[in-house]
Amino acid sequence: MSTSRSKSRPVPPSLCVSESAARRLAERAAREGTTCAVLLDRLIREGVDQLDHPGVVFRGPLHDRRAALAAGPDIWEIVARLQELDGPVERRIAVLSAKSDLHTSKIRIALAYARAHGGEILDRIGRNRQAVEAIRRGRRRVAARATRPSVLDGPPRA
Repeated sequence: MSTSRSKSRPVPPSLCVSESAARRLAERAAREGTTCAVLLDRLIREGVDQLDHPGVVFRGPLHDRRAALAAGPDIWEIVARLQELDGPVERRIAVLSAKSDLHTSKIRIALAYARAHGGEILDRIGRNRQAVEAIRRGRRRVAARATRPSVLDGPPRA
């Protein structure tokens, strides 16, 4: 009876790391104002995603990390642009590549990440669209107020 060592086992609760790694982790956590456990969790998640999707990096503050292409736009931005185009996926990729400086291979990397993390990407697209709409509504209100007489304008002139 053979046992397979290739099966994943849960990570032990006490993870052993070198003194050097532990020191660097603690220093970085202190600089970020977080705990070693929180930082290690983020590093593992982002590191595994980077291994699974070469060319993807993570940007942004701790509370709002987002996937992006190395030296390129955020993944959500690429997906949002593709959603605005018509036609089959391959045609949309070609059109986006022609309209931007993104090679089709980079767009495909972004799509692969988005397929693996669809909820995260679609959520960010939705939040950004809501923010844009809120800004537009605010501008319309400001423009409408600007056309109405204000009490600060004084009485109407004859």
